[in-house]
Amino acid sequence: MKTAFIADIHGNATALQAVLEDIKRQEADRVVVLGDLCYRGPEPKKSLDLIRNLDAPVIKGNADAWITRGVRDGEVPEKNIKMMREEREWVADKLTEDDISYLKNLPESVTETIGEKKVYGVHATPDSLFDVVKPDTPEEQVKEEYFDKKEADVYLYGHIHLPYVRPLEGKVIANTGSVGLPFDNDPRASYLIVSENSMELRKVSYDVEEAVNKLYENDYPQADLVADVYRSGSL
Repeated sequence: MKTAFIADIHGNATALQAVLEDIKRQEADRVVVLGDLCYRGPEPKKSLDLIRNLDAPVIKGNADAWITRGVRDGEVPEKNIKMMREEREWVADKLTEDDISYLKNLPESVTETIGEKKVYGVHATPDSLFDVVKPDTPEEQVKEEYFDKKEADVYLYGHIHLPYVRPLEGKVIANTGSVGLPFDNDPRASYLIVSENSMELRKVSYDVEEAVNKLYENDYPQADLVADVYRSGSL
């Protein structure tokens, strides 16, 4: 049994299609999606349709919540809030009422059994769609944020766009990285495959310039900013 965990597509359908093709080549049996589907990318509707057509478990991310109820004060730096609200309006305008309802009603966690492993997935932490846990977060904080909240063998999340796998006290905590908006100085799309006996972070090359062109063709409101992230893999 091989399960592919993907997260943080952020409306980049070009990257998502490349990842889905790679998942097929890896002969994964199942796909699980850990949130942030549409916001901050040129093709929110196409990205969401691709995800919904997978017949896969999908959970909510902070950017999905933003689409359904807006970006609230205090959730992003004050200097960025006007820009991010503009992007949110652009994305929401591209979706149907059914799409918005779908995002609003997504669950916030998922549990999978892979062989004898119990795998628990969230977008950020069990208690928050927004909290940031980094690859080098102290062990005690990791245990408090994840291990003490839910019994599992493997804990997976997205949100930070920084892929890693970290064994800790007989368990594993890992981040999938981002399909559509990487922050690890690598422009390739990232996802994670979990099987009974292994975990593999995969990097997938895709046509970055095609995704960049989509930003400008579709008049994305922060095209220059997002294009720089696509090309550099860094915010």
